[in-house]
Amino acid sequence: MKRTRVVLLFGGKSAEREVSRISARTITSALDPAKYEVIPLAVGEDGRFLPAADSARLLASGPVPHKFREGRSSSSSEALVPVEITPGVADIIFPIIHGTSGEDGALQGFLETLGLPYVGAGVTASALGMDKAVFKALLRDARIPTPRGITLSSSLSPRERAGARGNLEAMGVSLPVFVKPCCGGSSVGVTKVKTWEDLPPAIELALRYDERVLVEEGVDARELECAVLGNEDPRASVPGEVVPGHEFYDYDDKYRDDKARLLIPAPVSHAVGEQARRLAVEVFRLCGVSGMARVDFFLERGSERVLVNEMNTLPGFTAISMYPKLWEATGLPLRELLDELIHLALERKDRRSCLLTKPPAELA
Repeated sequence: MKRTRVVLLFGGKSAEREVSRISARTITSALDPAKYEVIPLAVGEDGRFLPAADSARLLASGPVPHKFREGRSSSSSEALVPVEITPGVADIIFPIIHGTSGEDGALQGFLETLGLPYVGAGVTASALGMDKAVFKALLRDARIPTPRGITLSSSLSPRERAGARGNLEAMGVSLPVFVKPCCGGSSVGVTKVKTWEDLPPAIELALRYDERVLVEEGVDARELECAVLGNEDPRASVPGEVVPGHEFYDYDDKYRDDKARLLIPAPVSHAVGEQARRLAVEVFRLCGVSGMARVDFFLERGSERVLVNEMNTLPGFTAISMYPKLWEATGLPLRELLDELIHLALERKDRRSCLLTKPPAELA
């Protein structure tokens, strides 16, 4: 039987590139070698593709070698598209590049241009999942409960940024608040603000990672997550709970300190669990996601309100990542999960290939 050639894209320019490499290792070891030929292909910090041999070494190595930390010059004669991901060579692309340029729709648009099937959400859904401000606006328009907040831009003057406190208080938002880059992940650049004096430096920190920031009310809540899988008929996993080891679930808590606890399934009532699963599928469909997504929630203490926090269309596949853990607890082990994700990607490609592309005059 001919094996399916899977090009595994990892690395990238974002602050999450090391998480991407760890995810790529997990996927490589889990894919059935009898079914798949895996070709690892790294994107360097300068945004350029690395040769296949260097990519394989980078995937297998320990800490990132120094040569991969610096921009690599390329001659003008180098191909823009590596031969490993040209049609006819690759059967499917598995992009596992987290953060900006990898899960914000940019890479997905590139793969659409090449005409290749790829795992995960398309251009629009990827962009929605990455842009927290636009995502929250979409939720509010659909009357899906989510924390209140405001968006600030780097183009605003210092005086206009200083007005953030007044705008929040006018909405009834009190301390603490969270300041986040609008586009980013893994809690990079996120600050929990407990005094109004700390708000301006928190905004400035977030603006170092993105041109817009979201300032959002802090909710006294437990953190729940649901994994969603499918295309036109998605289903949700059992919910899990993240119990942070730090004051909130920040980057160190996720990837360095190993103090956070993951409770799967989440110790919540049946009604709360079903509400989270229903909302996860509703958000998935609202944003037009295909393949996979992880939807994160706040379960407000006291009221038991379930609020949608974020949606991640390219969740991690590390040993501690919730997405594969949630599906394993729901009865779908990692190897079978990867099989289904690849099947869903090929199904989506077949469905989209039936769409009309000819001008109306040629159809008459």
